[in-house]
Amino acid sequence: MTQRLLDGLRVLDLGHDAGARAARVLGDLGAEVVRVVPPAGDPLAGNIARAWNAGKQVITLAPDDAALDTLLAGSDVVIDEIGRPGTHRLDPARAPHTVWVRISPFGGAGPRAEWTVSDLGVMAASGNMYVTGDPDRAPIRCTEPTAYAHSGPEAAFAAMTALASGVPQQVDVSMQEVVAVANMVAVAGFADTGTRGSRRGANIGRTREIWPTLDGFVSFGLRGGKARIPSLEILTKLVAGDGVPGADALVNRNWSTFNQNTASDEELAAIESAVAAYFAGHTMQDLYDLAVETNLMLAPANSPREIYQSAQLAARDFFGPVGDIARFPRSFAVARSPGDAVAAVLPYDGAPRVRTARRRLAGSHATGAPGRRAWEGLKIIEFGSGAAGPIATRYFVEHGATVLRVESKTRPDFLRAYAMTPDNPHGLEGSAMYDGLNVGKRNLALNLKRPEAVALVKRLVVEWADAVAENYAPKAMKGFGLDYDVLSEIKPDLVMISACLNGQTGPHKDYPGFGGQGSALGGYNALTGWPDREPIGPYGTITDSLAPRYVAAALAAGILYRRRTGKGVYLDIAQVEVAHWSLSPWLLDYELNGLIRLRDGNRHPHAAPHGAFRCADEGDIGDRWVAIACWSDGDWSALARLLGLADDPDLASLAGRRNREDEIERLLSAWTATRTRADVAEQLQAAGIEAVPVADFGDLHADPQLARRDHFERHTHPYLGSRLYERNGFRLSESPSGYGQSGPTLGQDSEWVLREVLSCGYAEIAALRASGAVE
Repeated sequence: MTQRLLDGLRVLDLGHDAGARAARVLGDLGAEVVRVVPPAGDPLAGNIARAWNAGKQVITLAPDDAALDTLLAGSDVVIDEIGRPGTHRLDPARAPHTVWVRISPFGGAGPRAEWTVSDLGVMAASGNMYVTGDPDRAPIRCTEPTAYAHSGPEAAFAAMTALASGVPQQVDVSMQEVVAVANMVAVAGFADTGTRGSRRGANIGRTREIWPTLDGFVSFGLRGGKARIPSLEILTKLVAGDGVPGADALVNRNWSTFNQNTASDEELAAIESAVAAYFAGHTMQDLYDLAVETNLMLAPANSPREIYQSAQLAARDFFGPVGDIARFPRSFAVARSPGDAVAAVLPYDGAPRVRTARRRLAGSHATGAPGRRAWEGLKIIEFGSGAAGPIATRYFVEHGATVLRVESKTRPDFLRAYAMTPDNPHGLEGSAMYDGLNVGKRNLALNLKRPEAVALVKRLVVEWADAVAENYAPKAMKGFGLDYDVLSEIKPDLVMISACLNGQTGPHKDYPGFGGQGSALGGYNALTGWPDREPIGPYGTITDSLAPRYVAAALAAGILYRRRTGKGVYLDIAQVEVAHWSLSPWLLDYELNGLIRLRDGNRHPHAAPHGAFRCADEGDIGDRWVAIACWSDGDWSALARLLGLADDPDLASLAGRRNREDEIERLLSAWTATRTRADVAEQLQAAGIEAVPVADFGDLHADPQLARRDHFERHTHPYLGSRLYERNGFRLSESPSGYGQSGPTLGQDSEWVLREVLSCGYAEIAALRASGAVE
């Protein structure tokens, strides 16, 4: 009989945007979700409600209604959200048997725990907003709420982590911390580099990332490195073939030695001029067609129009009927299993049933004990490179799992190779980014071109592993002879997940790209920036930082399914589809209303003012800003008194303020410019107005809220020395978390695998090393 991954799980959704997303993730994975809203109505409305309430039963109950206690008694997971208006705020003591997930802007305790904060304030407090935007203007947020986009799936994973612990407990999710980690390792890196971050507009590093075309923009990283050489060579042929003036700057260049960090300003200017001229002469679609045909790492900055026209999405049935909507963004994962035992990852489209008896997920609470890490005993083998895959498994490491990375000394993770610069004395072991993204893991060095190495992996799968995770391009694992079809034959109960840019199927599955291309294809580039300038995309190449949360959630659901049924499953996630799914309300605005909303700086249709405003310097540190938003006429009335505008009746309504937003922003900027960020935030928060200092990476190291949550850990790397590492965004009340060591060196655990895990003898080990299988 077909089952869903989380069959038997009851979730009670009391949340706002982030909480509703978390519950939707669990619902798509098979949980029964009941959303309870207050008598005043659902705080979510329009296409936001349509997107995040899909598959749920929505009922209205007062907080003291006995029926709510009945629902609480019958639930396994409760999700609520603090600091957002219009939602229930219940005492978790009303359901002590549950996993209670509480999402809040800053966490449940600390000096800012009770602050009034929306997506704008979270982005300001996370460090991400400070480094997103143009250097000559204010820091900006994405026009769609990325704090909720990140926090929803992380809260869903947190719920399953608590379930895996086997004990009822409370889960404390801090959105500030969730988004801080999305900056990759930049925040922790401040301790070593002193780099506070900066806004670079359409550039990444010294070179341009976003380029104008005839009808829009494309993303193309003009950077060196082994993985980018083919794209630079393809682009050179295209530019030369078009007869672009200055093409010699590309033609007469050895791309295998190109390094954008060491090239002169004159060289980069010449290259960029020719590339810009080529792109400006073509449409986005023409360039993307060429990219798909030639494997050029170039992507259009898609709007909903282009997303709905995607042949790749059509081939993977990403859009489909949900309720009365014909083209609904349906799924962030594709499931496959022996005998098709696992149902599709989709919103439940039947008639929900409300039960009074609690139905715990079988097997999830069987072996737990307080004080034991939630995923302790879980064993994962990981293949891949870069960010998106390793970040996903790092979640499991933090909560007790053993993750063994299989890597090659001859073809190491490209993040290691990127660190091979003249100022790095440690070679492949000198990559701070690799270290930070893989903290706490083990490492086995194998040459998978050798059949002996492949046989060794198969032994590990059969004798040791519970799950396999990989983020290679689709052909890689099959080329090694280690794809799911092969591995599930020798281990039928294997849980395996693949997470590449476009997924394992479809006409564009082999199209290569990194997070920059994912951000463009996914829609986040088009939504971030100023309306009079090119799009830029949020800092941290958002599909690299966003997709891992969905990968971790899907993998957790697969593992819980295996624990409950003893069966295996294969999960296929496309990073681009994750971006689309997270932007579902934006896509539905186009599908249902014909609207294409694009980047609008910091402005918001339901708040005015809403933005970042310059403040006084703090000692020798300039570029100081504070984020401020007025969400009601009452907010504005309190702010207007401070600005001397209380007697202006035209500004009493949102419509009036929106009509004079430029004027309001000038007056507010003049007021904040003479005050420090802290002074402004404290004065306005005391008046009930959202105001949050815009933090840079250095500020986060002195942030009292992060200190309260023990956000940073210190470990010693064998080559890089003592370093800081960041914890993710949630804490469990009954299960400790954290990392036991730094990131691994190449092959540091090969002997442990051979001797202790596989019990290989001396002769066998010698033969494996002599063959080159073990490096």
